[in-house]
Amino acid sequence: MKARVLIIEDEPELGELVQLYLSKDGIDSDIAVSAEAGFESMAEGSYDLITLDINLPGMDGFEFLQDLRQKSDIPVLILSAREGDEDIVLGLGLGADEFVNKPFSPKVLVAKIRAILRRSLSGRDNFIPDSIAFGPFSLSPEGYYLEKNSNRILLSTKEFEVLRFLVQNPGTAFTPDEIYRTVWGQEYGDITTVGVYIQRIRKKIENSPALPEYILTIHGRGYLFDKRKLKGES
Repeated sequence: MKARVLIIEDEPELGELVQLYLSKDGIDSDIAVSAEAGFESMAEGSYDLITLDINLPGMDGFEFLQDLRQKSDIPVLILSAREGDEDIVLGLGLGADEFVNKPFSPKVLVAKIRAILRRSLSGRDNFIPDSIAFGPFSLSPEGYYLEKNSNRILLSTKEFEVLRFLVQNPGTAFTPDEIYRTVWGQEYGDITTVGVYIQRIRKKIENSPALPEYILTIHGRGYLFDKRKLKGES
């Protein structure tokens, strides 16, 4: 994914961790340790997305976001140790695109960043396709439907969201906990629910659910969509 992210984070180790995972995903990034430094970085170069900490020295994240929205509509993903609903509501109300609580899974964070970039960069050089093809299937991430040989396959909302999450992150294994936090949007819950939904999806897309070809179980790691099954991949 050709994109550039600005990481505004005053904890160097955390900023470098996010940068490392973005680099593994082919995404370039720079780190700014304050809101003021973030504006300086933006003056010197262009970015496709900003990850923003709230508790910053000097100008805090909310003040930065309020000021930013007067100048730019660049997507912003807030990273914060604050878990209060009022902070989430305020952040989204000021124009943030996503809110992720610390501590977080770096893999899930990168998946969320990738999803935001797909939406925001959809107009650039066909950055995101209208549908994603694998085998005889065609999945429309935005249209919320799955087809097999042009025939619609009935999926529940959560079945679709689990499948979409895995298809949009092919070749990466996610634990049930990571999938639950991303799709259900909750930190805690019955993660065995994920396995139930995986089995439901397999019954609808696999020739043999007991011997899956698309959604694989990686022992000790979780579930992975086989990247080789995507059209255009080898």
